[in-house]
Amino acid sequence: MRLLIVEDDVVLLDGLKVGLAMLGSTVDAVECCGDALAALSTSSFDAIVLDVMLPDGSGLELLQQIRSAGNNTPILLLTALDDVRDRIKGLDSGADDYLGKPFDLDELGARVRAIVRRKEGRATPTLRYNGIVLDPATLTVKVDTRPVQLSRREFAILTTLLERPEAIRSKAELEERLYGWQEEVESNAIEVHIHHLRNKIGRAHVETVRGIGYRLRSAE
Repeated sequence: MRLLIVEDDVVLLDGLKVGLAMLGSTVDAVECCGDALAALSTSSFDAIVLDVMLPDGSGLELLQQIRSAGNNTPILLLTALDDVRDRIKGLDSGADDYLGKPFDLDELGARVRAIVRRKEGRATPTLRYNGIVLDPATLTVKVDTRPVQLSRREFAILTTLLERPEAIRSKAELEERLYGWQEEVESNAIEVHIHHLRNKIGRAHVETVRGIGYRLRSAE
């Protein structure tokens, strides 16, 4: 899951980046509305965590701009403005969820997973396909009931493939889901992660579509 955090409190921002990364997400962060719009013009995200009070404008106005542009990325408002009227205003402005500060990081992670799940039209918390069961909340994977230990990158690739098992995911698409702006991507990184993933979940589970990308193989 790739997230964009828009937060001007540097200490909180650093904590969110570390905490959400530990919960399995690839995290990019900006500190103002202008940088958020620039980020959204060049990258796609699974969800946005948005502060309301930003140095160059209101997060609510930014939210309305994003929705007016036709961008339906799930957005969670994270703000110190937390009375009932503020929450109603935020949700009616197009937010998918609202969480007041101070907050619990595990609750934030659960709420982000929930809004992403709703965007995907999925009610169940786990991803399942052809004997593979992946739980984004516990970062666990089982293949035919056998627990499998994956690295963060391998887990992110498998999550992406499981979201749409029969769709072919290009190398560029997987790179975008795995790496933030500050992370250097080696030319064969995806191939290496796919190789390790196959060794752990079974080589037959991941199919290479030559010249296009990767997808999960259906049961025979």
